Amino acid sequence: MDRRERLEARLREAFAPIALEIVDDSERHRGHAGARSGAGHFRVLLVSERFRGVSKLERHRMVYDALAGELREEIHALEIAARSPEEPAR
Repeated sequence: MDRRERLEARLREAFAPIALEIVDDSERHRGHAGARSGAGHFRVLLVSERFRGVSKLERHRMVYDALAGELREEIHALEIAARSPEEPAR
């Protein structure tokens, strides 16, 4: 299982998402000081009922908590778009 698949598995388990998209942007950041350790750069789009009535800050905390094990060594940068089903895509 590669790094992106591990992230997907954790997010599916934590949020039972209606929609989930994970983009590994690590290649675009090759040579970046923070990427030298091998940790990746990811963009995540996550739509889940769990975000209904939850602030943007708290949603991000929830995602960071779900990925806590990977954040230490696997992820250098994480861009998060987390929304509930009734919110429009931006």
